Amino acid sequence: MDPHISSYVHAATVGYSAAAPNGACRLNKEEDAAAFVDVDVEAARYSLAKTAEADVVAPSAGAGTDEDGGVNYMARAQWLRAAVLGANDGLVSVASLMIGIGAVNTTAKAMLVSGLAGLVAGACSMAIGEFVSVYAQYDIEITQIERDGDGDDAGAMDKLPSPTLAAFASALAFGIGGLLPLLAGGFIKSWGARVGAVCAASSLGLAGFGAAGAHLGGANIVRSGTRVLLGGWLAMLVTYGVLRLFGTLFHMDVSSSG
Repeated sequence: MDPHISSYVHAATVGYSAAAPNGACRLNKEEDAAAFVDVDVEAARYSLAKTAEADVVAPSAGAGTDEDGGVNYMARAQWLRAAVLGANDGLVSVASLMIGIGAVNTTAKAMLVSGLAGLVAGACSMAIGEFVSVYAQYDIEITQIERDGDGDDAGAMDKLPSPTLAAFASALAFGIGGLLPLLAGGFIKSWGARVGAVCAASSLGLAGFGAAGAHLGGANIVRSGTRVLLGGWLAMLVTYGVLRLFGTLFHMDVSSSG
């Protein structure tokens, strides 16, 4: 017998014995005692069943929501990572390219053209890379579905990733991030003001993207925003330093009028 049920039976028997200390009286009421014990056994079984049900339901309920019924942040991980990384890549790549070109060429046209070229090339690269990556995942999942014999299962087919959608989303995210420094400093004539505008806009964008990603993912906003901001600054500083050093060593001051 289950130890929990046994404890209920024992408690019922002892309780009934205390209520009827006379052994003869207890024997005369044998049927009542049996009925009393049966009721307690059923109560014990019901209690155990409810406990087991709670143990089973709780984990499954937490699969879609957290303990407070909120958002399941793990479900957001895949698309959140693609969106935030795409936007950050676009911003850092275009800003670093513009600042790097600015280290050896002080004209507005050079920075504008380099930023635009970086935006288009980067968006295409992100789209192609994401398309190839997701298509590889798509092929693997299709093979697994065919191996399991679920080819006619509409639900299984609907869960397959879309390479085209992933490529478009990645290119769009990169483009949105890259437009920020391009529009902020691409049309400013003064070299100092142009570089300053690119750095300022990029800093705001990096902090904003980091904070937005942390908010959507349930992470610490300040820590995440600071980490992304410092990473972007480091990329821009390294790019500027390398191009400046290269231009100095090889006397590559390609400044020109216009």
